[in-house]
Amino acid sequence: MKGVIVAAGYGTRFLPATKTVPKELLPVGTRPSIAYIVDEFVASGITDIAIISSRRKKSLEDYFDREIELEEIFRREGKADKLALIAPPPARVVFVRQAEMRGTGHALMQVASFVGSDPCVVAYPDDLHIGERPLARQLIDVWEKTGKTVMATIHEPGDVSRYGVVDPAPDGVSVRGFVEKPSRGREPSHEVSIGRYLYAPEFFPLLAEGWAKHDGGEYFHTYALDRLIEAGKVAFARIEGERLDTGDPAGYFLAILRNAAADPSLRPHLERFARELVAQA
Repeated sequence: MKGVIVAAGYGTRFLPATKTVPKELLPVGTRPSIAYIVDEFVASGITDIAIISSRRKKSLEDYFDREIELEEIFRREGKADKLALIAPPPARVVFVRQAEMRGTGHALMQVASFVGSDPCVVAYPDDLHIGERPLARQLIDVWEKTGKTVMATIHEPGDVSRYGVVDPAPDGVSVRGFVEKPSRGREPSHEVSIGRYLYAPEFFPLLAEGWAKHDGGEYFHTYALDRLIEAGKVAFARIEGERLDTGDPAGYFLAILRNAAADPSLRPHLERFARELVAQA
């Protein structure tokens, strides 16, 4: 099982910070958001990871490399705790650049040779997960039972007209259709895709097939996904745990608060701030 993280975008919703700092390195607590995805992969047993980046994001590569000078300082000072904080993850992390921003399908084609004939979990750093069982592991469990491509979903009881919505098969596992932004009242279910996938090996040949027919503009992964759905080769997994969407400033801010609430050293400061805010209202 391989892991792929799509991190080539410009992050324009976070300008001006992302003018020079990749959005994936913006911290949630004291760790960048992309590190949470890598840790999730490793905890799920995935140790071969490709990060799709672009020429403006060399600092991403630096982050996952060793920092020799700091290591030497901390070793000399006997600070094992700080040495552990800067240690690279126990995984093989490679970087592939997307030279042109031509959509998610085009981005994924850049890692086809890395993935080879293996299945892979594809993640976007905007979607973080908190829970006892890592999200990637949950998708792998469904793959091991079905052998199918797996879409991660959440149940959204309210309006789903802004989402991609799964049409579940009667078995409660397979996907028989997928509707992007259905009109209110015409949604096939309230099972919403959150943009985390486990792709079976046949995904990449279908991705190449769609690219050969593409007539310009951005190319998305949906061509290959639709072909797999038509062939009855896609399942879904309603995730356990909490999903944090850091793709816009509001979601990012909530993720920071959620992180602070779970940190014993930060929670008292958060509670004090909340009391003062209420008192001022």
